Amino acid sequence: MKKVMLMAVAILFSSATVFAANSTTAVSDTTKTKKVKPAKVQYTCTMHPEVLSDKPGKCPKCGMTLVKKEPAKKKADSMKMKM
Repeated sequence: MKKVMLMAVAILFSSATVFAANSTTAVSDTTKTKKVKPAKVQYTCTMHPEVLSDKPGKCPKCGMTLVKKEPAKKKADSMKMKM
């Protein structure tokens, strides 16, 4: 009976060790692959959206102040039907 209990504890300990080793590896792998690049800020003219700049300033066509360009929304969000 003691041998059976000792064997059961050994199996439980080894399986817990293997499970813990696999779960920490999976977490570290996902953190390595999910590097988020900072969003590139662009500035544009409200009257001339084709004018783009990487820094604030004035529009070369009309002289208006350039404003931050908002990231484009997903098409699925803008195409939802209202009921």
